[in-house]
Amino acid sequence: MTLVRGLVTRPWRFAAEACALLVAVVVAFPLYWMVLGAFKPAGEIRSSEPRPWTLAPSLDSFRRVFGQQEFGRYFLNSLVVAGAVVIASGVIAFLAATAVTRFRFRFRTTLLIMFLVAQMVPVEALTIPLFFLMRDFGQLNTLGSLILPHIAFSLPFAIWMLRGFVKAVPEALEEAAYLDGASRTRFLWQILFPLVLPGLVATSVFSFISAWNDFLFAKSFIISDTSQSTLPMALLVFYKPDDPDWGGVMAGSTVMTIPVLVFFVLVQRRLVSGLGGAVKD
Repeated sequence: MTLVRGLVTRPWRFAAEACALLVAVVVAFPLYWMVLGAFKPAGEIRSSEPRPWTLAPSLDSFRRVFGQQEFGRYFLNSLVVAGAVVIASGVIAFLAATAVTRFRFRFRTTLLIMFLVAQMVPVEALTIPLFFLMRDFGQLNTLGSLILPHIAFSLPFAIWMLRGFVKAVPEALEEAAYLDGASRTRFLWQILFPLVLPGLVATSVFSFISAWNDFLFAKSFIISDTSQSTLPMALLVFYKPDDPDWGGVMAGSTVMTIPVLVFFVLVQRRLVSGLGGAVKD
């Protein structure tokens, strides 16, 4: 009776919750199908009548993935690229957001507009110019050719988001710190940085995911030296036009997802507060 009364008195809330549940199912189903495909035997994967379950789970696909000679190196390369992008973009964005918020200088508004416009340019349109740029700087077939573009593409979003967090810190707090003898550097790193940390976590998630899942730059800039490849490129080992190993692709994709989930678990509390602060701003 309580449930029925609640449906009658709050129909809009019930409809909203039902829609949220439906969206969650639609979003989660591809992940479920990926994990299911990783555990399915080869015969079930190639069956003309696919089923959303398996009665004979197998680890053969994971054995083929971890049996690849260069898989560990690809995994390490992805960690290096994603870690470098997160750290470098976070530090640069924090300093830039502080500069455009706390200091008055010419073309400050123009610079902010340029950051906004930079987010509108599709990555695909800049891939060829970036290829020639990396070639001229001698960065092709190196991890630097993956790190530098991702830092550049992560900065506009990070600066815009952190600008709101820096602006939310009262200037009176900065003045009080200076009166107590704190230098600008000490205020920046010991007072302002901890207050802006939730915003940094939120932007680091965006930077980490874009760098970790990158396939376009890895395919375009790592041409001949496969020792510099990352995990998305490792999936090509299992994809052959004449005989694709879908179990290996699904198992490799599942392994790729695990670090992202771990990263989310580690930063989820600060991520929620960071996104909340961004919305409030």
